[in-house]
Amino acid sequence: MGATGNHLCFDLVEESQKRNPGASICAPEGVGGFKDAAILQDYHVLPQFRNAMAKFMGKVRGDRVRFDPDRIVMVGGAAGAHEIIGFCLVDPDEALLVPTSYYPGYYHYLSRRVGVKLVPIECDSANNFKLRMEDLEAAYEMAKQNNIQVKGLLLTNPSNPSGTILDGDTLRSIAAFTNENNIHLICDDVYSAGKPDYVSIAEIVDEDRKSGGSNSLNLDLIHIVHSLSKDMGFTGLQAGIIYSYSDVVVNCVRKMSSFGLFPAQAQNVIGSVLSDEEFMVELFLGAKTGIPAEKRRSGGRNVKRFFSLLVSDKNDGTVLFKSCLVSRY
Repeated sequence: MGATGNHLCFDLVEESQKRNPGASICAPEGVGGFKDAAILQDYHVLPQFRNAMAKFMGKVRGDRVRFDPDRIVMVGGAAGAHEIIGFCLVDPDEALLVPTSYYPGYYHYLSRRVGVKLVPIECDSANNFKLRMEDLEAAYEMAKQNNIQVKGLLLTNPSNPSGTILDGDTLRSIAAFTNENNIHLICDDVYSAGKPDYVSIAEIVDEDRKSGGSNSLNLDLIHIVHSLSKDMGFTGLQAGIIYSYSDVVVNCVRKMSSFGLFPAQAQNVIGSVLSDEEFMVELFLGAKTGIPAEKRRSGGRNVKRFFSLLVSDKNDGTVLFKSCLVSRY
């Protein structure tokens, strides 16, 4: 119950590695790359990896949006990404608003390591734990009354642990709220590949850019955290991503990434997999029609037989929790 990840694509990854043995310095075809992997690496990471990662992030979001490779910063896992962006955006004893129920790890990454206060936004189970604007506004006003300096909103979409997703209209309202109050919006998208109807904040940003209205969003306040731990099951490879629309934040987190670098050899291996067109076709087609899709559906059916607290049909048992387990953290 303490770790989640997609373990249904490892056979596809293995086949991709067989097609591209030069990606590993442990294979005869790739041993010539040992020097490049062993020396001190550039904080910008390998260009071919950033390009592959940007393409993958767009693919996860249904190719509805494109990502700039130069805005991608790689760090050691999603935990490292949250810690680093917390250091860059929030001073000790300042706060981030977080909708409940939220991932208990945020306390360790942000509060214990960075000194950030987490101010809960109470979400109701009757509403499937979806964030309502009136609850966000109430939590923000209460924090101000308590003399708590709120620097941003940390939004997990899809949610962990409830598995709920936010629709486009709600995301637009949230982005408008954070923009109006001049606070940061940090979107944790680590579960995005598991939700076919997921809407990304990047899509809202693209809409805003195209509209070009007088009330355009301040993109310097919008940031995305992603990883390959959930989408691909690469938990042990610690591939954490920070994507920011702010030049200042990109430069800051890139410098801070020296405290949690993403290894060059992992860049080679993952970059090779994500650049493999055959792998990408098999992965995303299979997610809709193949073994991963059927496993997700059958898993959801089995979960609903045994738990009284049931997730909705759309969630298919993506993330499951019981209050007694969550309360033990």
